[in-house]
Amino acid sequence: MKRKANAVWRGNGLEGAGTMTTHSGALKDQPYSTKLRFQDEEGRAGTNPEELIAAAHAGCFSMALSFQLANAGFTAEELRTEAVLTIEKEESGWSIKAVHLKLTGKVPGISAEKFQELAGNAKKGCPVSKVLNAEITMDAVLEG
Repeated sequence: MKRKANAVWRGNGLEGAGTMTTHSGALKDQPYSTKLRFQDEEGRAGTNPEELIAAAHAGCFSMALSFQLANAGFTAEELRTEAVLTIEKEESGWSIKAVHLKLTGKVPGISAEKFQELAGNAKKGCPVSKVLNAEITMDAVLEG
């Protein structure tokens, strides 16, 4: 199974701008730029890659936890997760330093200890958590 998204960028890094589109259509020509990414703390004028990683992580973690719960015989009424991604500028450039997951769950019949155990398993096991520590490889092709 493969999932697709694409980005189009025009101009230089500082003053240029681009759009991101997902195959599903959830994003269609969504604007992004250096200003939107690093200078607009409010983040309401467009998106940025880190925001999308945070959204993906929150969604992936919540789904992984729902599977953990189901496998243990529980069904969540609601799992509400906020992912807070921290990015910092270093000498070598920008780096994602941390993602903090803030979870609030409503799960009938589960003990606090079991909920913590299953949430810990989901945090370690969701695919987005795994990729954030994965080796990154690339194939680059320059078209003429």
